[in-house]
Parts: sequence; structure tokens; C-alpha cells
Amino acid sequence: MTALKVLALSASLAVVGGCSTSIDEYRDTTPTFSLKSYFDGELTAWGIVQDYSGKITRRFCVDIIATWQGNSGQLHESFYFNDGTRQTRIWNVNIAPDKSVTGTAGDVVGQATGQSQGSAFNWQYTLTVPIDGSEYDFAIDDWMYALDDKRMMNRSYMKKFGVTVAEFSIFFDKGARLPSCESQM
Repeated sequence: MTALKVLALSASLAVVGGCSTSIDEYRDTTPTFSLKSYFDGELTAWGIVQDYSGKITRRFCVDIIATWQGNSGQLHESFYFNDGTRQTRIWNVNIAPDKSVTGTAGDVVGQATGQSQGSAFNWQYTLTVPIDGSEYDFAIDDWMYALDDKRMMNRSYMKKFGVTVAEFSIFFDKGARLPSCESQM
């Protein structure tokens, strides 16, 4: 889909609204999700991208190397897409005494903000995405859910003008160290 079509669709659907979930709704859920504990060391995850209609447009694998010094961490993400595209994002994150999280990355506009409650973590930021030779900013509403101490599900919603134009689903499993994405894609 061309960038113009994405923007036109977003503008035409801007009147469609929806209710969003509050992180507080997860306060008493278990297992408790800890960003610092889960993202520690090497991880591999697998995901899909769906467009506004629900059609899967891409598959990917991501290798993450996470390191921490106190409550400051770095998440080095290497994405491998099924079309051969590769992308790197390096997050620099900080966990404040009140447990709120802030972060920056090269393709993130300003600062990402997040917080955990119970088994969930919600992370919100603006991401600059290259499309057809131009760059566009999209609001990202990113949710991570601990399934147990080894597995986590991540659902992200990419929005333009308040309308979801793409969704990402990512599955993480720390149970067994599998080959890196580079050897799989």
C-alpha cells in the first residue's frame, strides 16, 4: 500500500473511535511482568505485521541483546523480515524509582513512556517509518503480557490520526535458546 493510500485511509477513518484499555486494569494479574528481568541477556522472538484489514503483510524474527547497569538498560534489536529487509533499533531505557519507564531510540520521536501493572507493560511512543521514499510518524501503543516466567506476548498498534493502520504480534520464549534469526531467515 502506498503512503498516500495509508494517509488517505487514516484520514477517512479518523471518525471511527474506540475505547482503550488502562494499564490499571492489570494491577492484580499474575505473573508479574518486570521489564528489567524479562529483557536481560539474549532473546529471540517471532512476529507478524497485519495491515488495517487484518491481512498479514510481513513476518519477522528479532534477536535482542539486553544489558543493564542499575536501572538503565540498552536493548539492541536486530529485525529480520521475510522479504529480506533488516532493521536495527537500539533502545536506551531508564526505570525511575516510581517504576515508570522512559526510553529513546534512533527512529523514535522524543521519548517513549511506559509503566507496568501486574502481568502487563504498556509502552507508548511515536515511531518514524520510511514508506516509499518518504518518512511518516505513527503513534505506537505497545502492550506486553507475561504468560509465565519464560513466555511473553507483545501486541502493538500503529496509529495515524487516531486510527489503527497496522498491528504487530510478537511471541517471546526464553525457555530454550534457539538459533539466532540470521540463521533462520
